[in-house]
Amino acid sequence: MQSSHGECSGFNPALRSVLPLPGLFTLMIESQQVHQNHLILLLAAAMATALDSSHNLASERSSIESTYELTKYLEYQLKEIKDVYLTYLGPPFNEKDFSPPRPNSTALSLPSAATRLELWHGLENQARLAQNQKAYSVLLAAVRELARSTLCPSLKTSLLHFCTGLDGLLGSISALMTTLGYALPPSSANSGSDGPTMNDFARKVEGFWILRELQSWLWRSAKDFNRLKRRLRG
Repeated sequence: MQSSHGECSGFNPALRSVLPLPGLFTLMIESQQVHQNHLILLLAAAMATALDSSHNLASERSSIESTYELTKYLEYQLKEIKDVYLTYLGPPFNEKDFSPPRPNSTALSLPSAATRLELWHGLENQARLAQNQKAYSVLLAAVRELARSTLCPSLKTSLLHFCTGLDGLLGSISALMTTLGYALPPSSANSGSDGPTMNDFARKVEGFWILRELQSWLWRSAKDFNRLKRRLRG
């Protein structure tokens, strides 16, 4: 339930004194329409690129550019969502230096974004793109589960909106691989909700790490797509 100040179930009342009214949750509601309009434009560009069946240099550049722009948009949007989600979880998750051990859960059974850069850059483009696609398939299911279990309506809406963009990114990566002549990897069957029942704290730790891994992957993906762009210039 939301109060008149836009606070949601799970919101820590102790933070009321440090958050300006109307508060983070109300500000998120006000920005959702702007994000939605921007996302529609990015997804339209990605779809137009995906429908281009020509495999020339121009279509490759266009496919990489639209994928890069969508990735940067999602990276920017996630920063806002993560801040609000950690506030929603409350202490100690919203404390600056808090970093619980990474859980070994089904929702996090994805390629690690912590691979050293020199090893990552040593992979072929096809291998890196395939790992990107696998990671986002797992993370998409995980974020959908976060949205399903979130009690705050405005935060749930923002997470589902983000899932739409993440689903579009998966399609854009597939289109990019096809444009570059790469075979698509098998789709992931991960549902994001399998595994043993967890207590409330363990679920919060998992949510914390889902958003952290997603942040790391979006940062790395943007670097990858930018490197691909530079290779095709000229």
